[in-house]
Amino acid sequence: MELKGKVALITGAASGIGESTALLFAKEGARVFLTDIDVEKGEKLEKKIKEDGGDAIFFEADTSKPEDSEKSVTEAVKKFGKLDIAVNNAGIGGPQHPVGEYPIEGWDKVIAINLSGVFYGMRYQIPAMLKNGNGSIINVASILGNVGFANSAAYVAAKHGTVGLTKSAALEYSAKGIRVNSVGPAFIKTPLLKDLDKDLLSQLVNVHPIGRLGEPEEVAELLLWLASDRATFVTGAYYPVDGGYLAQ
Repeated sequence: MELKGKVALITGAASGIGESTALLFAKEGARVFLTDIDVEKGEKLEKKIKEDGGDAIFFEADTSKPEDSEKSVTEAVKKFGKLDIAVNNAGIGGPQHPVGEYPIEGWDKVIAINLSGVFYGMRYQIPAMLKNGNGSIINVASILGNVGFANSAAYVAAKHGTVGLTKSAALEYSAKGIRVNSVGPAFIKTPLLKDLDKDLLSQLVNVHPIGRLGEPEEVAELLLWLASDRATFVTGAYYPVDGGYLAQ
């Protein structure tokens, strides 16, 4: 029960990495506040966690809207009394085009969710954590927060921005008891990959030295460590969980 007594807010919690993280955190004793735009899946996850003996509340929220991020934190504190952990995980893949042809509306949407959404989250999570005198924020970036990837300019830019935002926040708040870190998953078996054709998926497998794609549960284990008291001297860091992708 590594997180016993802790309250964790998880964005994009209804599927993929967010869902696996919510299940693991709840198993480890955290009360989890789940946010997503997918109400059906979010409510289903809340029900599952409760059936398994955990404590969870689902709240519909769009991370691209700052007012939703504010409401999420307000409701989490109202329902559970405080906020100890935040996982800013919500994200989309976006269009696949070279920069010179990239659709403006696609760029705006990816940046709004994948980068501004992380900022909006921290903007309201941090004041709540300061009231406790401690907290752990984990921003889900990507291996593409470290390297480029053709035809994914908005996603790459947003994830690079997330890594930089994480470092800045860590410098500002670590001495005040709030640790801020980011993780860099490689290609993980989540709904973000559902629209890719089989040939491309096969190519993606081959670019991971470990010889396979990652599982959401493998990312969740890293998030658990960063959220826990085992990582009390870890802040401002970027942790790849990538099957060797970045070692090449």
